[in-house]
Amino acid sequence: MYDPFLHSQLPLRPGKAAVALLLLPDEKYLLQLRDPLPHIFYPDHWGCFGGGVEDGETPPEALVRELREELNLKITAEQLAYFTRFTFDFNFVALGNIERHYYILQLENTDGLELGEGADMRAFTAEEALNTLRLMPYDSFAIWIHYAQQRFR
Repeated sequence: MYDPFLHSQLPLRPGKAAVALLLLPDEKYLLQLRDPLPHIFYPDHWGCFGGGVEDGETPPEALVRELREELNLKITAEQLAYFTRFTFDFNFVALGNIERHYYILQLENTDGLELGEGADMRAFTAEEALNTLRLMPYDSFAIWIHYAQQRFR
């Protein structure tokens, strides 16, 4: 069976990204099921909402824009709480270091959210997400370190 994640040969271009750990009052994470498109990173995987940082944008500005595009969520950069960032070394293909910035955003509920990108959105506990979903690995790690952060103190 064809799996666009494993079998696509289409070129990919990594870039700086900003994403959100969207937390609900019941301690669930709101996640997006990515479309099964062969030209995107991790098609048909669950992951955090967010996306690429465009030229001239800061990561928080990019995330505000991405959340508006993907969820019709209207927030300000001041509502985002910086969490962590991962740096990926793409020097093996002469692309340098690529950063993925993570922010926390507390949501009171999902009322008014409209999926503008992706195949689905659902809320999961950390245990459900980490143990049962086909998660993007870097988002999986971000969720895990958020969930287990008291272990690092």
